[in-house]
Amino acid sequence: MPRPIALGNGSLLVNLDACGTIRDLFHPQVGYPNHLSGHRIRLGVWVHGRFAWDDDPTWQRHQAYRPDTLVAESTWTHDRLGLLLHLQEVVLPDQPVFLRRVRMTWHGENATEVRLFQSQDLRIAESDIGDTAFYNPFLDGIVHYKGRHTFLFGGATRRGGLQSYATGIKGFGGLEGTWRDAEDGQLSGHPIAQGSVDSTFGLRLDLKPGRAGFADLWIVGGETLDEVGEHYHRLVETGVQDAIQAAGSAHRAWLATGLEFQDATIPDAHRNLARQSLLLMRTQIDHAGGVVAATDSDILETNRATYCYVWPRDGAFVSSVFDRSGHPEVAARFFGFCRRILDRQRPVFFQKYGPDGSLGASWHPWIADGKPEMPFQQDETALVVKAITEFVGRHGDPDGLLEGMVFPACDFMADHRDPTTGLPHPSWDLWEERRGIHAFTLAALVAAFRGAARHADTDRRRRYETVVEELTDAIRRRFFDDRAGVFLRSLIPGPRRRLEPDRILDSSVLAVGLLGAISPTEPGWAPTVETVERGLRVGGPIDGIARYQGDYYFRRTERVAGNPWIICSLWLGQARLMLGDMDAADFWLDWTCSQTSTGVLPEQLDPDTGAHLSVSPLTWSHAEFVNTVLHRYRMEGTARESLRLA
Repeated sequence: MPRPIALGNGSLLVNLDACGTIRDLFHPQVGYPNHLSGHRIRLGVWVHGRFAWDDDPTWQRHQAYRPDTLVAESTWTHDRLGLLLHLQEVVLPDQPVFLRRVRMTWHGENATEVRLFQSQDLRIAESDIGDTAFYNPFLDGIVHYKGRHTFLFGGATRRGGLQSYATGIKGFGGLEGTWRDAEDGQLSGHPIAQGSVDSTFGLRLDLKPGRAGFADLWIVGGETLDEVGEHYHRLVETGVQDAIQAAGSAHRAWLATGLEFQDATIPDAHRNLARQSLLLMRTQIDHAGGVVAATDSDILETNRATYCYVWPRDGAFVSSVFDRSGHPEVAARFFGFCRRILDRQRPVFFQKYGPDGSLGASWHPWIADGKPEMPFQQDETALVVKAITEFVGRHGDPDGLLEGMVFPACDFMADHRDPTTGLPHPSWDLWEERRGIHAFTLAALVAAFRGAARHADTDRRRRYETVVEELTDAIRRRFFDDRAGVFLRSLIPGPRRRLEPDRILDSSVLAVGLLGAISPTEPGWAPTVETVERGLRVGGPIDGIARYQGDYYFRRTERVAGNPWIICSLWLGQARLMLGDMDAADFWLDWTCSQTSTGVLPEQLDPDTGAHLSVSPLTWSHAEFVNTVLHRYRMEGTARESLRLA
């Protein structure tokens, strides 16, 4: 199930599914560890002997964000129970605290008591071994802890704090967990359990017909019990409703420091999704600078791995968008992260990294054609260099990014080429599925060397400019398919080191224009754009652009080239814009807005139903939407406050 709501502050991240169930809980870093990994923190309601958990299909739900904030506002209606729930949910900007305020309205004929239950099924540090859950009377809440991870779960109504609770064993010895105990409206009061444990607590509200009552719920994270207690007491002093209001104000204030997208020519839908995208991207970025691709653990249902990694490629696109939107401090933190992980001996990036900078899980082998090979990702390295050179051009280089990263990386990549052809040695494509020499990689390298040359001394500048000339010449001569009149996506090494053309149509070939390797006036550009649209457009009720012909990833039907991807569809909009077709750019911006009900954008869509597939939100999808808006309306941000190079 996709995640239509993501709430976070750079250290605590909470993702909710379409039922309003909390399915991902990250702390103290965005991306790792996930203390739920798809398991649940759920709500249940008991009234007059009837019970419903939040995933009961008879709930009618609507989920949304309060405009220009990361405050979620949802409504749940249950006709059989006679209840209407309005929920406000937020992660506080300056504390590891998640808040949920529930306004509950009873539609029965007489006053009644309603019991609200919350159940926690954690795997602390991504394991259910050695967890402890206990009722803490001094904090009036349930504490789950293991090692340096501690969480407090609690709540209150006008009748007071926890009215009932239970801790117990789950998923072991045939025991389901304490959540089952709540379904009769009663809990055992068992105060502590260790091992594979869960917990449940109950609150009580007295409701009159047509009148609302309130229940406040919270999750507080920290390393120790003392730290959690400090955050809890600060929350009690502030009050839940005031804390929620202050959080929304802080989100709007942050947006106001950058480009506000207030140009009167921008349609409301484009402006609103651009602003919401900036906020949503922030939830996926760790406080230490790592831009996490996606934190949706639903992907575990099809693969025992997640997107909870930092791909330098994604981070480069995301950081560039933040910089150009007037929030350079976000880009600066990402560049700091990149500098920490850069290998001094081989100053290039691998496929992906953990949010702590550790080497990420990979499927790229360290041997190719029977020879040892370091499988670094050339396009990712080049795109980070491009983003840094643009950043330095706007803000200067107080942290020495040019000498510390840009020049060493460019020197290495300039040497990492075939001396006969001048082409880079084979590497993996941006989809990380095939090894060869790729148009996208060459376009990224051209952008990197061109940007580096602007900041280099005379000798380096001449060398980098020569590399640019050789690579652009190769794109025109070796990657242009005279037979089809379009650019090729790749050259694949064949027998006797011959390079064979790969004529599979791929949206990534648009990079030769989008990254500036060729001019949009060159003869092959317009036919390439036309061919990509004609060959990869999904059409039908959903429409959109596929990655490439025959894309297998999450494939739903043989009717189309592949599933529509948000980033590929927006690339086509950007390419059309380069050809002067603003109407086409508007079409793809409108199309993107129509693919989300809450503002959260996925990686890809079901071509028949439009259901979000793979992961949601995908940080890169949001970055490409903002990028398209910036290009469409020719906007460039200027920070209104001093640059913070954290």
